[in-house]
Amino acid sequence: MNGGELLGHVGLLADGPAVLGRPARAGAGGVYVIELTAPLPAAPLDIARIGKWIERVPGIRLDGETPTSKQLAARLAAFWLPSQTVLFIGSSAGAIAARLRALDAHVPGDPRPHAAAQWLKVLRPVALRAWWAATDAPEEYEDALMEALTETVGAQERAGLPDQQVILPWANLRRPAGARKQTGLTGTVIPIPPVAPLPPMTVVNVPPGDAIGVPEARNPGTVRRTNLVPPRPRAPREPAAPRPRGPKLSPTARPAAEPVHLTADGLERMRAELSELTTVRRAQVIERIVRAREHGDLKENADYTAAREEQSFLEGRVQALEERLRLAVVVEAPSEAHRVVIGSRVTTDFLDELVVYEIVGSDEADPARGRISNVSPVGRALLGRSVGDEAVVQTPRGEARYRVVAIE
Repeated sequence: MNGGELLGHVGLLADGPAVLGRPARAGAGGVYVIELTAPLPAAPLDIARIGKWIERVPGIRLDGETPTSKQLAARLAAFWLPSQTVLFIGSSAGAIAARLRALDAHVPGDPRPHAAAQWLKVLRPVALRAWWAATDAPEEYEDALMEALTETVGAQERAGLPDQQVILPWANLRRPAGARKQTGLTGTVIPIPPVAPLPPMTVVNVPPGDAIGVPEARNPGTVRRTNLVPPRPRAPREPAAPRPRGPKLSPTARPAAEPVHLTADGLERMRAELSELTTVRRAQVIERIVRAREHGDLKENADYTAAREEQSFLEGRVQALEERLRLAVVVEAPSEAHRVVIGSRVTTDFLDELVVYEIVGSDEADPARGRISNVSPVGRALLGRSVGDEAVVQTPRGEARYRVVAIE
């Protein structure tokens, strides 16, 4: 079953095909299918492209380890479906033509513009074409297309796949409802640096006419003003001295990610949370989405919207935890510590009261339980201190002094 037949099978009017990389007249939103012109017995992978992918994304992991090009190619090839021509099924709320252009321009490892189909970009040059169909329910039909394709995969072919539960086109990694193909791959794209939040803003609504200090009743139209005072002559400026220039960075250069300092306990807690999210919570959310989809129209389905929002939050947290674990550096406190370091348990005398702090990394700080970050004012002041030393913290009310009583 080719892409056009697959679209017709779910009740859509197929358009195409168009060679991937050439203009497609698809200005509306809907679903699209990327396929080979004929089935191939094995994945036509380009080992050089896979090697560049690994070089571009140092954080890529296969079963928790950094893979070689051959190891990564072998894992990708294991998911190949020799009987199928369809390699990827996607959807777009905007123009499908723009989405196809983004797919064609994507570079493996980049988070944009079309990382969902980046497996296609490690194939050798082969003829790929696209079919598409306009629809107001792209996610519903994307799921229906994947389900229809799954039904055409034979039992013998299914038995040879590494994941026999979630059957998808070769380049698809997840279904719209959230079920993911277990590939063993993590960190396949360059992390997007966090965007600093905008400072708080105040919006003042000014009545018409009062914005220039004239009441509306006396300002019925546009007021034109001219500068009646001639401008004062300005002294010529001296040419500015040339500023020293640093080394020129390449367009793809990115600042190195900061390590995440964790104690051994913090590392275990983070791993436990990730396991809970991926093995329990993810399945629960997917089940909620599936049940909500059965209620009908998704546009006015509050249960579906709430479940998708929860899924978005969950997947964001999973990605954040995976990135933190990738950058994790375990800091073990020495058995006989003479100075305060990350992982130390410090007893301090503050205002004649004994206060116990555990110095941890910022990702596992919990002040309510006595775990303070090494970059917090108190944690930063205590680092490097010995028993008997006094740490001084500047506060809005003045200096706060903490005397180190014991270090564990």
